[in-house]
Amino acid sequence: MVQPFHLAIPVDDLETARAFYGEVIGCEEGRSSEKWVDFNFFGHQLVVHKGMPLGQADTNTVDGEAVPSFHFGVVLDWDDWHSLATKLASLDIEFVIEPGIRFAGQVGEQATMFFLDPAGNALEFKAFKDPSQLFAK
Repeated sequence: MVQPFHLAIPVDDLETARAFYGEVIGCEEGRSSEKWVDFNFFGHQLVVHKGMPLGQADTNTVDGEAVPSFHFGVVLDWDDWHSLATKLASLDIEFVIEPGIRFAGQVGEQATMFFLDPAGNALEFKAFKDPSQLFAK
């Protein structure tokens, strides 16, 4: 089993973050205070802290798309990724990069999508049809 990571990010509104990560993304809430909230982010610990959002920085071109240079997310099971993409589209989430396939027909072919949380933090969710290619060259 992979050990869970811990990531803390700033958000400008805790209640909005609670709704987004809890209801939209489906993360279970853990401990909290008036300044921060823990979430079970697909088995990892994500903590949103009341603070100044990071905003968007540079992008890098990856397979023809402008990928935000600062982003985070998880690698999901292929079917779970498709279910989440469908759910987000039904909620009219504005995608930075629409759900699609990157590196089609190449090593590392993957489904990917990028969108922002309400504080402007960029998230990427991806899935590999062949999970053994996660680190393939």
